[in-house]
Order: sequence, then C-alpha cells, then structure tokens
Amino acid sequence: MKYAVTLIIFLLINFGALGVGSWLMKNGPQTQWYLDLNKAPWSPPGWVFGVAWTTIMICFSIYMTKLYTIDKSALVIGLFVLQVVLNVSWNFVFFNQHHVGLALIIIMLLTLVMLFFLIGYYSQIKLMSLLLLPYVLWLIIATSLNYYVYVNN
Repeated sequence: MKYAVTLIIFLLINFGALGVGSWLMKNGPQTQWYLDLNKAPWSPPGWVFGVAWTTIMICFSIYMTKLYTIDKSALVIGLFVLQVVLNVSWNFVFFNQHHVGLALIIIMLLTLVMLFFLIGYYSQIKLMSLLLLPYVLWLIIATSLNYYVYVNN
C-alpha cells in the first residue's frame, strides 16, 4: 500500500510540474516567435511531445518510487527537486522569455542530473534504472534541438 501511495505522489508531482511548465510557456509552440524559428530538420511533430512526456513521467515516477523506498537521502530528494525546477524553468526560459542560450544551459544541466540518477543509483536499483532511458534519450534529442535553434537563429 505504501508503495502505491508513494507512486501516486510522484505521479502528481511530475505531472503537476509538466502542467506548471506548460502554463509558463504561454502557448509557446503556437506563438509567432516559435513558428518563425529556424528549427532542426529532425524536429518531431508536435503530438510527439505529449506522448513522449507522458511516457517519460510515468517511467520516471515508477523509478523514483523504487529509489525513494530504498534511499530517502537528502541527495535523492534534492536531485529530484532540482530535476523538477530545471524541467519547469526550461519551459519558461525558452518559450516565454526566448532566452535560447540560457535554456540550453538549463537543459544540459537537466540531462546531467538525469545521467547522475541513471549511473549513480544503478547499483541500488539495477534494471529499474532502465526506466530512465526514455527521459535521458529525450533530453539528448531536446538538447540537440535547443542547440540547433541557438546556433541557427
């Protein structure tokens, strides 16, 4: 029962953060600023983002539930909070404020945090760490998209 409650809490926090991030974008992907950007040729269609982030947050919530049940350290909690802050702030900085360079730094830091989760806690949760692969792979793609916009606009 406690595992289920912890999972629900992580799902609520993660999807809540996605909601806040979306709200802070102020319709960013539909704005003229974004539509006029020189975007990477490998940019996925808009619907992919919703599917990707839904999958990512379900997997990440399961991962965090498992990790948190065996390691309630300040480092685990701090990294999780940092991940939430970086994830939400990227939306605001990129779509709302149009600071593409700062957004690139934020997404690179977010990628490093997720790589730390993947590698740093592998010994504790073994194969459950594979649940982070969608997140890490998506961040690598998103970083490349952000970098392309930074260099080409």
